[in-house]
Amino acid sequence: MWITFSLVTLAWFSTAQAAVNCENVLEECLKREDPWTRCYDDSIGSCRLGRKPIPNFIHRRVNWSEKVEASPTPEHSVYIPASALQSSRGTVPDKGALVVTTVINSTLFQLTPTRTKARLLITPDPPVRSVLGGLVLLVRAGNLPVKNLSQPIKLTFKHNKQVGDGACVYWKESTLNDGTGSWSTEGCDTDDTGAEFICSCNHMSFFAVLVNPVLEVGESDAVILSYITYIGSALSIFFTVISLILYICLQRRRPEKAIGVHLQLSGALLCLHLTFLLCSFWVWHLNENEEGWVCQGLGLFLHWSLLATFSWAALEGFHLYLLLVRVFNIYVRRYLLKLSVVGWGVPTLVAAVCGISGVYGKYSLRAANNQTSTAQICWMSSQFPQRLLVSYITTVAVPCVLMILCNSCMLGLVVFKLWGLRAGSGGTESSGWKKINREKGMKLLKDCATVLGLSCVLGLPWGLASITYISLPGIYIFTILNSLQGVFMFLWSVALTCKSRSDNNSSTRDPSSQKIMTTSFNN
Repeated sequence: MWITFSLVTLAWFSTAQAAVNCENVLEECLKREDPWTRCYDDSIGSCRLGRKPIPNFIHRRVNWSEKVEASPTPEHSVYIPASALQSSRGTVPDKGALVVTTVINSTLFQLTPTRTKARLLITPDPPVRSVLGGLVLLVRAGNLPVKNLSQPIKLTFKHNKQVGDGACVYWKESTLNDGTGSWSTEGCDTDDTGAEFICSCNHMSFFAVLVNPVLEVGESDAVILSYITYIGSALSIFFTVISLILYICLQRRRPEKAIGVHLQLSGALLCLHLTFLLCSFWVWHLNENEEGWVCQGLGLFLHWSLLATFSWAALEGFHLYLLLVRVFNIYVRRYLLKLSVVGWGVPTLVAAVCGISGVYGKYSLRAANNQTSTAQICWMSSQFPQRLLVSYITTVAVPCVLMILCNSCMLGLVVFKLWGLRAGSGGTESSGWKKINREKGMKLLKDCATVLGLSCVLGLPWGLASITYISLPGIYIFTILNSLQGVFMFLWSVALTCKSRSDNNSSTRDPSSQKIMTTSFNN
């Protein structure tokens, strides 16, 4: 009898020693050499609760036939259907299903280093996605591992700030058994409602939401950027009007196709900046939940003006290609008319289709806390369900990207041509070295000014939109350059006017020089 009593006492003492306090499970598992996630998942179901409640920790038994709803934190909630509990029951005597859910700091999850072979071409690494809120949600229930559920569990991750696209993932241990792993989307579906991510997963594990972080702009920076935008657009309107007058005078004095293309691009820029200011100021007269047909019309006109600007910037690059590559023996009947059909017709068609679909209305830019709006504008309505897709396709993916790629090639061709001309021309032997260096310096400055001017004319500053996602200075650079596009066009028109006067003076002294400079295409 004493031997039996001793064995029972020893068994009870061993069990008491094995049952670690739930609050210390994570700390104990981190000390072990084997993967801590496996240790934590195994130990958390057999730990004992202390007298004090553990924050953000749920550990309770429920009936096998009931569904479970639990919220370890205000931002995280779990729904487990009864069928999922039945799948994890096994052959253990009926003591009820033990449900455990808690949150863990994401910094404890170490990613497995990626091993890549040597590559001839070095490509940039994809942007690193971060864990939403820096917290990982653990869901564990029953006695057996739960996989391939017919009715998935649902996890809700709330967020009160702007984030990029998110994806529901679970932690998949590495086969190296070194405590590292990777995030996998296998078995999980993601539903983004704007304020929360709802994950539907057919298993139980460590879950998280990976998001593309969006650069947050402070309230003071937002005010400064707004002033820069409004002042820059007002200056662009003023100087663009002057540019139009200069181009009209140049067109009357010396009719050229290039002047006509510049004239059309300036008109598109004038419409863009003027409509932007109207859309920004008109929305102030609307109530919070009011759309208004005027705002819808202004949104349509703003979209049309933006597309027209992209179209005419692309046509500037096309015209430059004809001047530099196909310079001789070119005649296009009604050339400007055909360009106008593309430059104004395509934006009109796209804007009309979007207008019929009811895309336009009031658009609200939300602050970081997603409670109050930082800015409102008449654009594509925030209430339109497919606004992001329509905006991406009609303003970024097709017109802007194609324009930037094509015109970047044209600018590279211009630089190559200028380099070839400068390399082929040199100073005479009778000239002094100082004079030669001075002339080369002046030519270099003129070439740099030409390249910078063409960059603005070809719309390449729009390509700086990519740096607005990675740094606040990038947002400032993009805002300043694109709000002052009209000013840059004015400087370009002044340069063309000065060149026209110098050409007229040189042609008066040497009539043959004007004939050499003018190609059959320009005529």
